[in-house]
Amino acid sequence: MSYTETKEHAPGRLNKIFNEPYNAFDNDVPERQLHLRIALRTLLEPPMQQRRLVLRVIHGWENGNDDPDDLRHSDHDVTALSDVNEVFRRYHQTIERIEPLPEDEDSLIAVPRDDAIAHARQQGMTLDDDIARRPAQWPTFERGLYLYTFFKMYHRLTYGEDESYRSTRCMTPEGEFEIHEFHLEEGEFAVVTPAGTNQDQSTLLVLHEGELEPVLQLWETAWAHA
Repeated sequence: MSYTETKEHAPGRLNKIFNEPYNAFDNDVPERQLHLRIALRTLLEPPMQQRRLVLRVIHGWENGNDDPDDLRHSDHDVTALSDVNEVFRRYHQTIERIEPLPEDEDSLIAVPRDDAIAHARQQGMTLDDDIARRPAQWPTFERGLYLYTFFKMYHRLTYGEDESYRSTRCMTPEGEFEIHEFHLEEGEFAVVTPAGTNQDQSTLLVLHEGELEPVLQLWETAWAHA
């Protein structure tokens, strides 16, 4: 895959477990809870044991806003469920005290987008002045497609999605990744995990701050039924 390639609805590691992963988590599937526990353990347990799992909590977008400059996040290393509990407690206390939510300094979309646009112009590409505000046009320049792919993922995790599950393969500057999105009654989250030979990179569990408690409950249930 090149920087200009992203495969939507692409087969991923869950295809090795479920014949039809896109239907495995639907509400009318009798074994959906079992399927969900298996999926969580498959995607999260190995990187957690290898100390390569990072919980990414996003916030900042609300009331339909999706300006990349307003997207905030905090990343947290996870080696045990207690780490996730601690993140939840930290966010819960911050909200109760009406304090600013935890925030890392690095930019998820806005800065790498601006860098990619600047690089494209240096290479002689002619881009519209407002292209930074039009995500659908980002795939026209190098690294723009992976930024657009992650922008859409963050948007769905903030504002919801009709499909209960979707899988995407995406080439990034750090290598190829599988993106597994879950949009369920029990919680919404995504797992961004290395694909192919890119196994030394971290796996991300990405969710909106409002989903911390339900996803934590999902995780605890999956581990309790091991």
